[in-house]
This record gives sequence, structure tokens and C-alpha cells, in this order.
Amino acid sequence: MACLKAVPLRLRAVTTSKKAAETSSKATQNVFERLPTEILVKILSHLDASALFSISHTTKLFHQLASNNDLWKKLYIAELCNDKKKQNKLVNVQVSTKKIGDYAAGYWKELYLKTVAQRDMKKWKSLLGPISIHTGLPSQTEQVLRNMRVTWELTVTDKAGRETTLELSWSQFSETSLTLCWCGGDCLPNYKQISSLQLHGVRRFALSRPSLKKPGRRSLMANLDMRSLTKSTQVIGQDQLVQLKLLQPGIIIGLWRDQGSVAFIMFTLHFYKLVERSTQGSSDCSHVEPVIHPPFDDIDSEYGLHGYQLHIVLHNTVCKFMSESFSQLFCRRAHISDGFIMLTAISRTNASQHIQLSGSITMPWRCEALEGAVENCCIMSLTLLDEFRQPFICISSPVSAELEKVDVSYDYEGEHYLIQYKDSDIQSDFTASILSILWKSVKLSVKLATGP
Repeated sequence: MACLKAVPLRLRAVTTSKKAAETSSKATQNVFERLPTEILVKILSHLDASALFSISHTTKLFHQLASNNDLWKKLYIAELCNDKKKQNKLVNVQVSTKKIGDYAAGYWKELYLKTVAQRDMKKWKSLLGPISIHTGLPSQTEQVLRNMRVTWELTVTDKAGRETTLELSWSQFSETSLTLCWCGGDCLPNYKQISSLQLHGVRRFALSRPSLKKPGRRSLMANLDMRSLTKSTQVIGQDQLVQLKLLQPGIIIGLWRDQGSVAFIMFTLHFYKLVERSTQGSSDCSHVEPVIHPPFDDIDSEYGLHGYQLHIVLHNTVCKFMSESFSQLFCRRAHISDGFIMLTAISRTNASQHIQLSGSITMPWRCEALEGAVENCCIMSLTLLDEFRQPFICISSPVSAELEKVDVSYDYEGEHYLIQYKDSDIQSDFTASILSILWKSVKLSVKLATGP
């Protein structure tokens, strides 16, 4: 009986403690709410940028007060305008053109964070490293993203308008691409109830107090309407637990087979301009690169197009199967049709061009406490450089490998698989022998971009 009496006493103690904590919190909140706004702003004026940003995430009142333009303008001038002449010039210009009250709330806060981002971006651009002769991409993309404290957030909106923002569960860098995965658990709506997906790159700024919450600037990278995506969705593989649905190139959703609910959402991003796309946009608009027209090339115009270079990486979320570059690709004029050019990197009949792969092609996945591997699936990262060694087409996407029936060959053993990829700009046909593991042919059809 003594044990039975101890239970309600414990429950009463816990309940009383919770009520006391709630009462104390409300009392503290009421104290601040009763203070005049001028007093609160005066208190906040003694905080640095890190503390001011952190306190803005506590209550609605402090979120409003911590966006005060006076506070952030003082921080902007004191910390980012080291030159006294520049400070005086900035103050004089602002006084002569606009009063602080004319700016929308949060203007100077946004300007402060944007200036910090641009200042650091100049530094990290110089550290991207030399351009690889094989991929045409900076060699230090992964290291720069890590040093800049860039992460990625996924916002899932259901048909009722409810938004759920997920922090990254895990990521995997490859040679020319990055794979991101979010495992939502019970936070994600049912697959059929998802209305849209938004991908943001988030740059965490290292300010003066690392122990406090770091401010982050969000850059929109993708805004996807599920209504249009589900029309072209295809299943690229499954195992006993999950089914992989390819929404569009680079995006797959893993569904629990017995429930139809979402197990995970995976994005595969190519390295091309990944630093800029992850950091230089805004929360509502994606970063747009300026259009640079290549110089006119009239050499051998009657012969066709020439001098292209292709770099292919086949990998999964754990390891790499193959990485190879093919140079001096060309297309004769007779093979240019409907805006597409055909580039052949490996000939089926030329055994000297065949390349050995390593391992069996599977797509490992992990979600919370469960994991598995889907057979005959992998990630294809493809970079096509034009005759000026500039990236022309850049793709990174999960693909499926289908068993293909071919004539018996005495050159090698093993089964043949066909990897197909197609979107509005490129079509590709890859035939591979998986077990002895040799590439047999690579054909590429690329849609030409026509300018004014």
C-alpha cells in the first residue's frame, strides 16, 4: 500500500513544479511587457549582434524590438564601417536622404547580415581553389561549404497550408555532387497530402559569441509544386521496406511500402555554382547567375561541333563505382536534329574504351533506426564541358539500372544493365555490364541552348 500512496504524491509534486515554472515564466514575461518600449530598447542597445539575434527568437515582443533599425544601424556602422571617413559619409548620406523611421522594420538588420555574408563570400571565393581540368569545377567546393557553416533546410507544406521545416538529417559529399536527406518521422504529412517542397541553403554566421544561437541567412534553391511533379513521378526501385519515387531529376521520396507514408526525402545537388546557390539568394528568391555568352566559334563550321568533354561519376550514398573523363567529343552536322546533338563517349564495338566499375550497384538508405539498400539504383553525376572548357550541362540525379537482353559476348562475363536519363535539355543512354563490371557504351543527346 505504501507504494500505491507514493505514486499520487509524486504526481502532485511534478504537477506543482510545472505550474510553479509556468507561473514564474508568465510573471517574468509580464514584467517585461509592462516596461515602456523605450526602456526595453535601451536595454537591448547594450547587446552585440549575436545576443541581439538570439533574443529575437524568444518571444514575439523581443522579435519585434530586436529588429529595431536604430539598434542595427549602430552595430552596422560600428562593426562593418571601420574607416571613420566611411562612417561619416554613411551617416551624412542617410540623414540627407532618409530618416531611420522611413525604413521598414528589420531593414538595417537585414543589411547587416547581408553585408557580413558578402564580406565573407569574397574571402571564400578566393579559397574555392583551382579549376579541375577534368570536371571544370572548383576543387575545394566541399571544404568551402563546410568552412562557411552552410547547411540546408527543407520546408514541407501540406494541402491545408501547414508548414513543417526540417533540419538536415545527414549529408554525403561525392566528387562532383552533394546528397542531402531529411527523415521527418511523424512530422511529415502523408505523401498524397504534400502540396509543395522548398529547399533553402542556410548560412550560419560566426559572430562574437559562439555559445549563442548563430544567425542564419536563407537562400531559396528550389520551390516545387507537387501537383505538377506527381504527373511525371516514376518508381526507380524498392526493397522490402521502402519504395523510391523520382519526383524530378535530383529529387526522390522514400515511401514506407506498407503504409504509403514518407520515410525520407532526398535531394542530389551538382557542385556547379553550389556555393553561390546555397548562400547568395534570399528567402523568397533564388540566386540567378548573370548570362555569359561564349565567344563565337566558327572553326570547321561545316564539320559540326567539336571539343566537348564529358565527366561521369557513378556513386551512391556510401561509395563511388566509377569516375571517368572523355575528351575531344564531337558531333557531325548530320547528327544534329531538332535542337539535339549526339555525343558518343564510349563505343560498344571498341573494347579498348571499356571501363571497369567496382562493386554492385545499390542505393543504401537510412532513416532514424532503420536502414536498407535498393538494388539496381545509383546516383549519376554528369558534367559536360563545351569547347571553351566551361560547364555546359550539369546533372546529378538518382537513376535506375534495368536488366537488358544482349547477344552473348566472349569478351567478358556478367549481365547487362541499361541506365536511362531524360529531361527537357538532355537525354542519355548508358549500357553497362555490372558483374564483370564494364561500360559498354555511352551515348549522349544534348539540347543546344540558342541565344538571341
